[in-house]
Amino acid sequence: MSTYRETFGRTEFRSLWLSSALGNASSTMTSLTLAIVVNERTGSALLSAFVMFGPSLAQVVGASTLMSAADTARPRRILVLLAMLSTFAVAAQAAFDLSPAARLLLTLAVAYGLSIGAGVRWGLLNEVVAPDQFVLGRSAMNLSVGAMQIAGFGAAGLLLQVLDPAQVFWLATAFAALAIPVLRFGLADRPPRRLARTSPRETWRGNRILLSRPSTRPLLLALCIPNGLIVGCEALFVPYAGSGAGLLLAAGAAGMMTGDLVVGRFLTRTSRRTVSAYLRFLLAVPFLGFAFDLPLGVLAALVAVACIGYGASLAQQELLTDATPVELRGQVLGLESALRMTTFGIVAVVAGAAADLVGPAPAMTGLAVGSLLVSAALTRPLARVARASADAGGPSSPAPATA
Repeated sequence: MSTYRETFGRTEFRSLWLSSALGNASSTMTSLTLAIVVNERTGSALLSAFVMFGPSLAQVVGASTLMSAADTARPRRILVLLAMLSTFAVAAQAAFDLSPAARLLLTLAVAYGLSIGAGVRWGLLNEVVAPDQFVLGRSAMNLSVGAMQIAGFGAAGLLLQVLDPAQVFWLATAFAALAIPVLRFGLADRPPRRLARTSPRETWRGNRILLSRPSTRPLLLALCIPNGLIVGCEALFVPYAGSGAGLLLAAGAAGMMTGDLVVGRFLTRTSRRTVSAYLRFLLAVPFLGFAFDLPLGVLAALVAVACIGYGASLAQQELLTDATPVELRGQVLGLESALRMTTFGIVAVVAGAAADLVGPAPAMTGLAVGSLLVSAALTRPLARVARASADAGGPSSPAPATA
């Protein structure tokens, strides 16, 4: 069984991991600060949820028009340009006293450009680690996301008690800027995985192939809908707890890290797929606690336990990669990320609207029940995909890079 030490022994993986960590630290600080600023200025649960998660809606537009770049463009060049775009966008949030509408429009525009980043990054991960290290590498990347969410949400929540939002935005800008040299000098200039023009037509062609495969559809649904409904719960943390939302968000990130660590490092391929069936339900059940008037510390503990269930995604992403031709792996991972983030954005907006009508706690309870029902409905289709993958054998190696 591979170890984190072996995976981090690869220079390109270290650079990919560090740049992702810096980007996530910046984005979490930015999103929480934006949500609190908008909530204070408008008092709307819908707008505060939308400004935090709504930019994810831009992902579906990017997936429909730009995602072929994940396999048809040079990955280092794309990642450097995206890091620069993120830096300039956060700097604009810091430098100008924008209205809530202007801040949201800026975030949506940048999110469209950043939508291809996940496909490029996950496709490159397949090339910088050994074939049997993909889940471990993805686990390590997810752990960095969790760690930076804890640090970013926690730091932003604390800093906003003593600093004004513009100063927090400038700190987030610095983190985003540090990712630029890490990517430029830490990654090799690899060629595209397939020779084709980056265009909407090529993106649509690849998406049609991927969505027509019976092995991918249940996995995409499982990765998007149950998780998305729980993210809708998380989008209501600010309206529910105000300044205490940072504790709930950090607890969720800690739980997600724990799940990724256990699933990615200590479970075998077979046991990952067995345990993931139970983790999907664990993700939703503790959120039913928001139906009761519990202390914030108890709710934080429930959120941490629930978010261990996000570890099921690692097993599902492993299945998705195994079921996809090598030349489309960057695009399928980008498509999955874009659909997942779009679902997050849609559910967050719906959750915010529901909270404005019935209150945050009832809305969160309803979303958790919905997640449980969807997970139950997907149990048989996912079992069929897992059996088909087991019959087909182990993971296939990625095609070698050409000079």
